[in-house]
Amino acid sequence: MTSKTPDPAGTEKPAPSEKRTGTLAPRRKALDWFALRQGVPRWQAVLLGISCVALCLAVWWFLTLGEHESRIVGAATLPSPYEAYQAFPELWSQRKGELTLIGNTLVTLRRVAIGFLLAVAVGVPLGVAAGCFPRVQAFLSPLVMFGRNIPIAALLPLLLFMISDGELQKIGFIFFACVAFIVADSAQAVADVAERYVDTAYTLGANRWQTIMKVLFPLALPSIFNSCRLLFGLAFGYVMLTESIKYGRGFGGLGYQINVFQHIGPREGIYLIILIIPVVAFVIDRILYWVQVKLFPHQYGGDGILYLFVRQVLHLWDDLKRTIRHTDWPPAGSAGQPLPRVEEPKA
Repeated sequence: MTSKTPDPAGTEKPAPSEKRTGTLAPRRKALDWFALRQGVPRWQAVLLGISCVALCLAVWWFLTLGEHESRIVGAATLPSPYEAYQAFPELWSQRKGELTLIGNTLVTLRRVAIGFLLAVAVGVPLGVAAGCFPRVQAFLSPLVMFGRNIPIAALLPLLLFMISDGELQKIGFIFFACVAFIVADSAQAVADVAERYVDTAYTLGANRWQTIMKVLFPLALPSIFNSCRLLFGLAFGYVMLTESIKYGRGFGGLGYQINVFQHIGPREGIYLIILIIPVVAFVIDRILYWVQVKLFPHQYGGDGILYLFVRQVLHLWDDLKRTIRHTDWPPAGSAGQPLPRVEEPKA
């Protein structure tokens, strides 16, 4: 039973101990680093990320500390951070018939971009159709289930037999590895749109096509874009597998360079490229996230400069279609079109 103190007006106030309990509870919760689903300040997130990287480097340094014979992990298996740093200029030297680090990175990015964009161009329309029409989803579900569960490495021998060109093999590998996931995520994003939006569109007189293009697809687009952004990082990792196989004219790339360092050396170059790949993927992910924030300000905040630009372009396109639709063609008086009859005023 809690104690209460009377005040001169005859009402009762909580005891001072109760006041302290009510004011200190939020403060203790704010200082709890392991509170469930509590927001993290930006400076703490950056500091924790840097601490994680520093801890990994410290473990690497500790495992390779000392002379080659006295190390926990041998130098042939894992070089020290300093030894890997000394081999960094080797990545920029161009051997006969090979590309430099920048050239190989650009080759890898080109393959990933082409294959992934093809997967988006095919997967998003199919996924939207599957999310809008359950019969289409039932028709595509076996292919989507097969594409999402088949081991990705099993596609390599199949592509070697189907496609003779080495460059097309790598692009096709990225396409087949991502298209099933894009179809499934796009269909789920459309299915998650609330039914009240569809009912409102039909109430306002929209037809089926207008409901899809003006309601369902725009509302599902933020989730589709976010899913594609995450899948692009997955595709960037898939390309390393296919680039390790030299077939036809499809040479070059970061995976190919890792394979060269594995057979010719230096071995330190393998670890350097493994460290460079996440950095490149992180930069691309941040660029795509910036586009995502600027394109969908209603969900992520921001000034929405890309959203305003796309909206203006779509309005101009609608105005152009409306102008063409209401224009008489061919114009009156042209060949095959009689002039309008003008009646004379009566006296």
